[in-house]
Amino acid sequence: MNTAPDSAAPHRWLTPEEQRVWRAYLHATTLLEDHLDRQLQRDAGMPHIYYGLLVTLAEAPKRRLRMTELAMKAKITRSRLSHAIARLEKNGWVRRENCPSDKRGQFAVLTEEGAAVLGRTAPGHVTAVRQALFDRLSPEQQKALGEIMEIVAEGLQPDEEGADLPWLR
Repeated sequence: MNTAPDSAAPHRWLTPEEQRVWRAYLHATTLLEDHLDRQLQRDAGMPHIYYGLLVTLAEAPKRRLRMTELAMKAKITRSRLSHAIARLEKNGWVRRENCPSDKRGQFAVLTEEGAAVLGRTAPGHVTAVRQALFDRLSPEQQKALGEIMEIVAEGLQPDEEGADLPWLR
């Protein structure tokens, strides 16, 4: 399927309703991310992205992942991940280990201290997420939102080789 713009085709501007939905989405996601980031900074001294990395490591087998896999799961560039892991290492929450089967590869490993911080922080974070999002939606709206976000994410994560995805940069 050719998705390159066709200069001969008329431009499809957003309809007024699409513009309303788009702006509402941008407004809500910006406010939600800021709300969650402030809660985590206040309660644990970390940004939301660091919390997500700790959660991902906590859910991984042996609380460890290859750095490339962690970047993919976090949907961030490898350089941004490297910077974040360096900060988490400085806090004692994560450590790096060399990969025995690949001299260039490294693992990020959640430490006991990192797991303890996550354990103390998770209840407040879940409360913030619940109050900001789920308590405002009916079960039907929650289901619809989940289905919509899955469709959007699926469409933005191409399978073809050479795709321009953050964790490949």
